Amino acid sequence: MGPRFFPSRTVALYMARMFLIRTFSILAGLVLVLQTLDLLGESGRILAHAGNGDAEVWRYLSLRVPEIIAQFLPFSVLLGTIFTLSTLNANSEVIALKASGLSAHQVLAPLLLTALAVAGISFAFNDRVVSRASATLAEWKRVDYGPLPVDRGDRNNVWARTSDDLIHVRAVNGRGDAVRLTDVTIYDRQGGALIAVIRAPSGTRAEDGWRLERATRFDVQSGAQQSLGTIIAARGVGPDQFMLARVDADGLSFMQLYDAIETLKAAGRPTKALEGDLWHKISKPLSSVLMPLLGAVAAFGLARSGRLFMRAVIGMMLGFLYFVADNFALAMGNLNVYPPLLAAWAPFLLFLLIGEVVLVRTEE
Repeated sequence: MGPRFFPSRTVALYMARMFLIRTFSILAGLVLVLQTLDLLGESGRILAHAGNGDAEVWRYLSLRVPEIIAQFLPFSVLLGTIFTLSTLNANSEVIALKASGLSAHQVLAPLLLTALAVAGISFAFNDRVVSRASATLAEWKRVDYGPLPVDRGDRNNVWARTSDDLIHVRAVNGRGDAVRLTDVTIYDRQGGALIAVIRAPSGTRAEDGWRLERATRFDVQSGAQQSLGTIIAARGVGPDQFMLARVDADGLSFMQLYDAIETLKAAGRPTKALEGDLWHKISKPLSSVLMPLLGAVAAFGLARSGRLFMRAVIGMMLGFLYFVADNFALAMGNLNVYPPLLAAWAPFLLFLLIGEVVLVRTEE
């Protein structure tokens, strides 16, 4: 496979090293500039809280930098590709490779393989580091950069579903079988029509359902209300279905988000937008593999023709168009306009075809 698809080992390592150095140098520069600009706007808010000082500013940096790296790594791969291929073209190294019998795909093979390795590192970094940093930073911002509250699992205004019935709970406290519900309202429905409304000031776990104390039932048809005392209701509804009042996709790893989606499905709550975010956790890092293909237009064509700069601009425009299309599709997925798979993968597949068509039509 290596001798037939890749250039020689020496050339492949030379191109991969050049590509990595340029990519991560650009990323470091972008992170430095963007984090400086971001800190100019946030440092005042951080220091406005009594007791905050340099330590809190450095803490903010440690939480914000991973988000910037994750957001701009594909863009850095694009620029690294264009600078690498433009340099090789200007030095006639691409011409030498093609003169040796290599096709355009073989010339790009070392960059594509290196980009695939970068995509794998990016996925692991996003899953293990960025998700935790984003969750902590989001909670810190909610308290205006004050002391972070201890998460005891409390949730407010939670909805759940069992069969046709809807359940609303004003407050959920505790974890597991020790969960306690406050101000429980059960909307008893049949065929989508509301039959009765059951209310109770509190509820606790009992058997496979929930023990509601001092419950009352209001019959919609007759308008009569009766006292039920202590009853067992909402059978089949587990404690986990009351624990997901808010799901932040950016603050969860891939498997955590997958588990949250399955729990929400069991509770009868909509999950289409979260499913798009789940698949985007794979498609976003994998977009790094597209960048050598989209920037390949800068590698070919005679440098002395004076069009090398224009070719680099075209490659940059293709990359920008991909990022615009990716954000647009994800937004449409969050609005439930696009199905989750289409929202996450359509831009990737579309620009993969565009890159291949441009490469084949111009160089193959």
